Amino acid sequence: MFIGTIVALLIALVSATYVYKRMQEANTSRPVTPTGQIVVAAGNLPLGARLRAQDLRVIPWASAQPMQGSFSRIEDCLDRALISSVVENEPVLEGKLAPKGSGAGLSAVIPEGMRAISVRVDDVVAVAGFVLPGTMVDVQLTAEAGAASVTNTILEDVRVLAAGQRVEQDKEGKPQAVSVVTLLVTPEQANKLTMASNNGRIHLALRNTTDTKLTEPPPVYMSSLLGARPQPATAAKPKAKRVAPPPAPAPPLVIEVIRGEKRDTATFPNH
Repeated sequence: MFIGTIVALLIALVSATYVYKRMQEANTSRPVTPTGQIVVAAGNLPLGARLRAQDLRVIPWASAQPMQGSFSRIEDCLDRALISSVVENEPVLEGKLAPKGSGAGLSAVIPEGMRAISVRVDDVVAVAGFVLPGTMVDVQLTAEAGAASVTNTILEDVRVLAAGQRVEQDKEGKPQAVSVVTLLVTPEQANKLTMASNNGRIHLALRNTTDTKLTEPPPVYMSSLLGARPQPATAAKPKAKRVAPPPAPAPPLVIEVIRGEKRDTATFPNH
């Protein structure tokens, strides 16, 4: 019994020594990954915010696997505006920042060559408050065309930059009652929208943000909604020829006849 216990202890000691040596070999053979750092947001930051030192912090990051467009120094991000919102601990990337010197706020998020234009709306026009920043809309115009009333889609797939003075959606997507909506358009579309807003009534049609197909729907006239049929064209009556009046008759010829001391006149027709 005593000899068996000693043998068991010796076997356990040999096994433990073997496992320890294998673990040491594994630890010494594992490559050490160099560690760098990356700049992340210190908290939730809205679109258009100008970055300050207190808005950012650095965290360890494996330098062997760098993230494209990331920063390793906070100083490289300061005084630049965000063109999209970021959440806490999200890496700050070059693609999320406006160019240097472009300022902050809404103007910083307008891409080069584009324009932001605001249109006055009401609760119905703004799709009962669901036209929020980042959504896509079609712009419809209802106006008088001569003696007829017509509605036509003048712009399609236009991005909403701001609803009222908000440039971000509510986290829960709740509707917001606003009186002004700001749209991102081209300069040509800006001219068209200004003309439309001054000469008719603007409506916004909300669309799926992933649906970018342009349908170009035909205009709708009020007469088509009322079922009115176009009146058949009547044949034009031929104009009566204008006949010139007959010429006035020539005055008669009057001849004075003298017989001695007697004077008479004789009248003859003038043919």
